Amino acid sequence: MDGRDASGGEPAVIGWREWLALPELGVRRIKAKIDTGARTSAIHAAVIEPAQGGRIRFALHPLQKSERLVWCESELCDERWVTDSGGRRECRPLIRTAVRLGGQSWPIELTLTARTGLTYRMLLGRSALAGRFQINPAASFRLGPTP
Repeated sequence: MDGRDASGGEPAVIGWREWLALPELGVRRIKAKIDTGARTSAIHAAVIEPAQGGRIRFALHPLQKSERLVWCESELCDERWVTDSGGRRECRPLIRTAVRLGGQSWPIELTLTARTGLTYRMLLGRSALAGRFQINPAASFRLGPTP
């Protein structure tokens, strides 16, 4: 199901930052920057380590000012070279997981990286957003405080 409004017409409008959830990873709430300049979505992983059977284990800090870690495990789908906004290239682990935003849920690709010191723990990139929402860059949290 896409992010169309209740009438089934135009895609729902979201702001440049929104609360979302990653239910398959046990993340009920994370503040994400909606980033159409980023092709692939990215999340801050404090620890990344290999697991058995082609899987990867990683620790997330979903809430910015909290030290609480959420340990996750997922199939490692790929490793992808990503160039960040500062021009630095990095080979990042890539997983696929579901995202929930505005009452909608769909699968996305998500790279794991250290985003220490950056304002947002997660970027939701244009591939994850394609055709689902319109973005109002002057608005924030249009879909409410919780997913």
